[in-house]
Amino acid sequence: QRFQIDGYRNLELTPLVIRSSAPPYSPHRNDPHDGDNIALIVKDLKTQKQLFYAPGLGKIDDEVMQIMKASDCVMIDGTLWTDNEMQERGVGTKTGQDMGHLHISGDDGSLHYLDQLDNTRKVLIHINNTNPILNEQSEQAATLKQHGVEVAFDGMQIEL
Repeated sequence: QRFQIDGYRNLELTPLVIRSSAPPYSPHRNDPHDGDNIALIVKDLKTQKQLFYAPGLGKIDDEVMQIMKASDCVMIDGTLWTDNEMQERGVGTKTGQDMGHLHISGDDGSLHYLDQLDNTRKVLIHINNTNPILNEQSEQAATLKQHGVEVAFDGMQIEL
C-alpha cells in the first residue's frame, strides 16, 4: 500500500515485494517468504518523477523491468560483479544467487537489463567490498562508465 512520511509531503512511497533470499538475520533465511525483501518506488508528487530503489535485488522479472523502464532513476543492487566473486576471492563459499543478489556482469547480469533503460539515471548500490567496481581504475569500473551506470557513494544526492 502506498504511504507518505511526515515532513515529506511531496513524496509517495510504494513498497514492492521482490525476489531475493531472506537476510541472514531473518527466521526465513532458508525458507524465503513474500515480503522478506522489498523494493521501494518513490514518486515526487510535485515533479511526477519516479525513483526505483532495490538494494537486495535477486532477480529482474517482467514486472520489475517495467517499473525500471517507467522510472527516472533506478538504484539497484550492485553487490557482486560476478556470481561466484566471493569464491574467486577466497572470502566465502556462497554465490551471489545463494545470497539473493543478482550479479552485474554477463548476459544474465543486471547490466544487461540496465542497458535497456533509456533516459534513466542508473545507480548501483549495496556494493560488496570484493567488487572490483570500487576501484575506479579497474576494467569493470570503466565498463560501467561506458554503459552510463554510476556507483553510489556516501553523501550522494538524487534529485527528481
